[in-house]
Amino acid sequence: MKRLIYVCVAGLFVAACAFPVLGQSKESRHRDRVRYEKKYRDPILKSMEHEADSLNALNDSVSAAIQKEYRDREKERSREKKVIRFDWSGIEKPASAAAFKAPFHFPPHRQYRTGTCWCFSTTSFFESEIKRLTGREIKLSEMHTVYWEYVEKALGYIAKRGCQPFAQGSEPDAVSIIWKKYGVVPDPAYSGLAPGKDKYDDEDMTAEMARYLEFAEDHNYWDEGIVISQIRAILDKYMGPPPEEFEYGGARYTPKQFLDKVVKLNVDDYVDVMSTLSIPFYTKGKYDVPDNWRPTEDYCNVPLDEFYECLTRAAVRGYTVAIAGDVSEPGLYGFEGAAIVPTFDIPQEYIDQDSREFRFDNKTTQDDHGVHLLAMMKVGGRDWFLIKDSMDSAYWGKEKGYYFYRDDYIKLKMLSFMVHKDVVQFLMPKFEARERAKQESVKKP
Repeated sequence: MKRLIYVCVAGLFVAACAFPVLGQSKESRHRDRVRYEKKYRDPILKSMEHEADSLNALNDSVSAAIQKEYRDREKERSREKKVIRFDWSGIEKPASAAAFKAPFHFPPHRQYRTGTCWCFSTTSFFESEIKRLTGREIKLSEMHTVYWEYVEKALGYIAKRGCQPFAQGSEPDAVSIIWKKYGVVPDPAYSGLAPGKDKYDDEDMTAEMARYLEFAEDHNYWDEGIVISQIRAILDKYMGPPPEEFEYGGARYTPKQFLDKVVKLNVDDYVDVMSTLSIPFYTKGKYDVPDNWRPTEDYCNVPLDEFYECLTRAAVRGYTVAIAGDVSEPGLYGFEGAAIVPTFDIPQEYIDQDSREFRFDNKTTQDDHGVHLLAMMKVGGRDWFLIKDSMDSAYWGKEKGYYFYRDDYIKLKMLSFMVHKDVVQFLMPKFEARERAKQESVKKP
């Protein structure tokens, strides 16, 4: 009997486990099931949101229309803007570039939409120097130097924690600095052009690099390795990576080996000269312009008459010069292919050290372009200089890639130059005497 009871109880227990709903009411057996349905939006709030969106869209469209109208108006105004010019019919100037007895130089080529005149002019200058010193004609890549100059600018920006401009432009001595650190390559080894491109244009590239560096500054992020790797990634995208090795004349070279074994130019043999009243004459100092961003402070400062004498000495002796100054002037006209100082700017007899300094100080003369000075000749009793120029306006006239600068324009508007040290050797005793006087004054009690 007990065994039967145990069996029944066990059976009931098993049944309860297997069928738990047995013995429960219908309500206790109900399970809520999940489903998705469209979210309900309150119709009044929905209407208010729609009205707000419509108003914002209207405001945005009105703003966009107003902004577009002003942009279009500014573009039209820029297209129709008039600039000051004058009648050139009475100006006696050289007949052609061929009239000059210019030393060897490669034909001009354009920099297009880039701020690389400093490199085009100085590279051309060094190419002429290679020919003068070695007899070899080697066309060099400007863009290899430009690539590494942007890297150096980014390094400077990081080191100075953003307290340095990052923009297009530099000075002739940048070419020397870059060559010594990174070397140089022949033009066929590195074009600096992205695939499918045949014209230089670094506007978007420099803007992208500047935005990235501003981001780094805003976030106080100065990891040099990471920041420079990103800068180089941007450069590589637009310019292509520079070669680590290349073939030239049947042999392989790194860029530094090419400088040492083929180019064989001692860049330390070149001197930078300026003429300013801001520091004593016959001393070395800083060329105080934005493009001297490093800055270098070994510019030889001389009076204007000797500044000009160096240029005439160079031209007479077959040297060329990398020279920089202001080309945003009414007296420089591409269709005439010439640059002078018109009388409505300043009378000729008042062009001197002081009028030059006044314009430099008030920034009506600025360091905005670099060119290659090739030769000099007399026309109408005036000195005229043949200028090789990579700027767009140099291609508007009949002498494509050349300008003729008159002596007055050189004296008033050209601010600095680079030349072989032999040209300025006659000035060095004055620098030495000045330095001795300085040392003696320090020794006196």
